[in-house]
Order: sequence, then C-alpha cells, then structure tokens
Amino acid sequence: MNEQRRAHRKPVSGVVLVENSLNGAPLGRVGNMSNSGLMLIAPRRLRDNALYQISFALTDANGRSHPMEIGVHEQWTSAAVTPGQFWIGMRIIDISADDQALLDAWLKQPDYATR
Repeated sequence: MNEQRRAHRKPVSGVVLVENSLNGAPLGRVGNMSNSGLMLIAPRRLRDNALYQISFALTDANGRSHPMEIGVHEQWTSAAVTPGQFWIGMRIIDISADDQALLDAWLKQPDYATR
C-alpha cells in the first residue's frame, strides 16, 4: 500500500473517547492519530466538510490523564467494516502550544496508546 498521508498515523489500542466540546455530545473514539490529524470511529456520520471543537484525554508516560480540546475539520467519511460505524478523517486546525507538545510527546512514546 502506498502511504499518501502527510504525517504518519499511529493506531490507538486503548479507548480514547471524543466528545463535542460545545454541547458535550459523544462523537466516538479515536482510531489513530498523528500530529496533524486523527481518524474518528463514530456511530453516525458527521457533516461533510464541517468544523468541530472536540475534547478527549491522553495519558502521558507517567500514567497521568491530560484533557485536550482541539479544533478539527472533517476531511472524509466512509462506512467502517463494522456495520453502523463510520471512519471519519479529521485534520487538526486549532490546537494550543501546550496541547501540541503533549500530543507530540504522546506520539513518541513506545506505548503510545492509553492504558
């Protein structure tokens, strides 16, 4: 398979739940992440080409949970292998410097998935 993405994405073996920061509605869970985007596994389609403010928590190398809030842009959606689920590609468009540093460090961990 020829990798066409700008940034390498790492799969998430644990569960990282994602919610809409504006209304608290659950959106799904993270399937994989990079320093510039993520794939959301969701029970429903999201609006095409829409902007979202999402929140989730990442666990650092010391086991501490860190809440993050980022702005993302929906890039694509496709039906997942599991019926009733969707894979949604999202590009990060707004992230604080602290959250970007946390994400970068989390991606570099040998055990990058939450525990």
